[in-house]
Amino acid sequence: MTETEDERARRLLTARIDRNLPKRFYKQVAVGETDAGFDIRLDGRIVKTPLKRAFAVPSRDMAGAIASEWEAQETYIDPSTMIITRLANTAVDRVRDDEARIVAELTDFAASDLVCYRAGTPDPLVVRQAMLWDPVLDWVKATHNVQFICVEGIVHHTQPDTALATVSKVLGAEDEFRLTAIHNITTLTGSTLIAMMTASGALSAEAAWAAAHADEDWQIEQWGGDEEAEARRAVRKLDFDATMQFMGMC
Repeated sequence: MTETEDERARRLLTARIDRNLPKRFYKQVAVGETDAGFDIRLDGRIVKTPLKRAFAVPSRDMAGAIASEWEAQETYIDPSTMIITRLANTAVDRVRDDEARIVAELTDFAASDLVCYRAGTPDPLVVRQAMLWDPVLDWVKATHNVQFICVEGIVHHTQPDTALATVSKVLGAEDEFRLTAIHNITTLTGSTLIAMMTASGALSAEAAWAAAHADEDWQIEQWGGDEEAEARRAVRKLDFDATMQFMGMC
């Protein structure tokens, strides 16, 4: 039977047995509820974040998904297979109380956003970029009444201050969990604007992934794929899918 992309990614993540990983020390995983939200309990003991902060997430669905990741660990606890847990820890440890810095990073990313830099040739690639990227810029204009400037080539072009200020304002209204998801989607797609549109629900996960890989898919179609690159992409896709799941549970 042919191995799917998702199955291959999971195999690559779990193939190695790292003796430096901690052994599973618990038998039972449960979801608890407190005034702060929902937590995870291992044999009745409440899990803390890596920085020893109180671990609580905003929804039972998210807590359930995290509990499933803890339950799926076998002999060793491998954090690389616990993407939703990692995102929740990041929200609590790294984003909460530091939202302004994260918003600034995302705004800086938007200042040189992927969808604003276009190829001049060949024509089929120009058409593909327009098909996948123009809807993102159209959404930004229609939803937030700002216009980002497109240029041909890769030389940096300064975007209007009003456009970047709007991005900052919109992202500044997000809570730490959604902001964590938007930041991760931006990292995986190369575009703050794609991440924002996806977070709003106006762009599907499939369309966002296709837009992020417009150039790469073109190159693959022309010259063929590379096994190592395909493996890395499969792992990124697993991360992307988990982040979209996380976003939906915020």
